Amino acid sequence: MTVKVGVISLGCAKNLVDTEVMLGLLAAAGYIITPSAAEADVMLINTCGFITPAKEEAVKTILETARLKGEGRLKSLLVAGCLAQRYGNSLLAEMPEIDGVFGPGGVGDVVALVEKALSGQRPKALGSPEFDYSGVLPRVRTTPGHWAYVKIAEGCSNRCSYCAIPGIRGAYRSRPLEAVEAEVAGLVREGVREVILVAQDTTAYGLDLYKRPALADLLERLAATGAPWIRLMYCYPTGFTPELIRVIGREENICRYIDLPLQHINGRILRMMNRRGRPDDVKRVIYGLRDSIPGLTLRTTFMVGFPGEGRAEFEELLRFVEEARFERLGVFSFTPEEGTPAAAMAGEVPEEVREDRRLQLMALQRSISLSLNRGREGGRVTVLVEGKRPGRAKLYHGRTEGDAPEVDGTVLFSAGTGAVAPGQFVPVRVTRGFDYGLRGVLER
Repeated sequence: MTVKVGVISLGCAKNLVDTEVMLGLLAAAGYIITPSAAEADVMLINTCGFITPAKEEAVKTILETARLKGEGRLKSLLVAGCLAQRYGNSLLAEMPEIDGVFGPGGVGDVVALVEKALSGQRPKALGSPEFDYSGVLPRVRTTPGHWAYVKIAEGCSNRCSYCAIPGIRGAYRSRPLEAVEAEVAGLVREGVREVILVAQDTTAYGLDLYKRPALADLLERLAATGAPWIRLMYCYPTGFTPELIRVIGREENICRYIDLPLQHINGRILRMMNRRGRPDDVKRVIYGLRDSIPGLTLRTTFMVGFPGEGRAEFEELLRFVEEARFERLGVFSFTPEEGTPAAAMAGEVPEEVREDRRLQLMALQRSISLSLNRGREGGRVTVLVEGKRPGRAKLYHGRTEGDAPEVDGTVLFSAGTGAVAPGQFVPVRVTRGFDYGLRGVLER
């Protein structure tokens, strides 16, 4: 009998890579991958367990999917990922709808786990979260054909006081240089135009495996594969070496874009967060990157409402954002996560205050982003085409070198009588800048 497997992937890009690898292993074993949950014999939900809203979304998704057991052909529902690793025993005890659970360490065993569930067993694989990701594994990519995520490391050893990831996914483990290089070279041969490097901390790459920072070496190798765009996500501010900065500035196909989550700028709050680097160190890195890499787009994220954050600390953060003028910025409100040191800290900030601060900071960033985008009017940008705008004749959307997929803005542009295709690089003259995007016209 042909068995169809459907998947729902929740959470971050790193989790999505795990999902794609599991789909690849299942497809290689003869299972049919279906995009329709209603047609699936087996549903696999790869969950996020990082913050409370993500956990709530995962539980809701599990319950909604479980209804298909009575309405369709669904026989088995398996829950994987971070939520399963943290709460797998509780999920099995409290949700009879679930037919098996496994954490990140079970990614490579997905075929055997699915087979057990289909045979009437209720498999559970919640041991070590460490999965051997040292080689090049089969993947069924779920992103558009012209861009792909590549995971360069797994786990995390930073131990930020608010974060549960080290306990869920284990210590930091870099993939060998050769494995990442081979994967990227394969993606380029398949027509991928943009490779996006992800890990919990990309700048820590190599410290465990080679006993030294090796991200600069990796980028040099990947630049030689011919990938048109190579993008860096999830960097740590103290992880930038002079050689890494030189490589980013020298190699033309490494995007002048760095995702650098800073979380805060007040020294006391950073120490309570257990973040490495003092405020002066953070500022030195930011301004050093801007001086060394012309045209750099910096993306960051901040957390507001951390325990002990008073009005003075928040205003210091506001002043810093106004001064630094980040091109891209996201803001999250602190949520206490079970089992983390921050969850037990004194000085809780009321939820309404947290939300108010988040809105204030986003309002400030909106004005900065609008100003920066208006400053680009009349200029020319290179755009990676994503596709045609639905319902709008000859109106397309794409991204610049300064826009990562799924988190940043887009460029809307008209193409006149011509036609463009997803994955093409095209020149666009900017006619108008908006809060979080650009509008333009294709230049022939």
